[in-house]
Amino acid sequence: MELSEENKKLFAVLHQFIWIQGEPLPLIFDVNAKVYADQGITEYALKQLEADGLLNFEPDGYVKKKFGKHTRLFYCGSPTKIGFPNGMNNQLDLGCVILTEKGKMLVSVQDMSRNQVFYEYVIRRWYESGYLVSSIQVDQKNTWTGVE
Repeated sequence: MELSEENKKLFAVLHQFIWIQGEPLPLIFDVNAKVYADQGITEYALKQLEADGLLNFEPDGYVKKKFGKHTRLFYCGSPTKIGFPNGMNNQLDLGCVILTEKGKMLVSVQDMSRNQVFYEYVIRRWYESGYLVSSIQVDQKNTWTGVE
């Protein structure tokens, strides 16, 4: 089934919310949050992409389990390290969307554009969940800055 032009555009917009941890993970925590709505990612939009078989939308959310003390996720190629409170059997909230195999196959790293407001939203959310979060970013002058 061919995607409509509208859904191709929606899926391209969704790319800015994708982190990588072995596989692409769109981190959509609250479909009513401004950070998503400002980009056109709404419950209606997600249901359209779900109808096309690109993702699964579950308002109650998904979690990834069995993490050790630390894990690393990548956003637009930049690593972010998460330290969990327990030594083992930790879990990470993935939000209300996971990609299907079809959706994963259509993810293009080249189409990922950095959304700094979203990045800071995710980091703040993890910090508020009690995780130790550290990351290295390049600022506008291309000098390294550590973010903790």
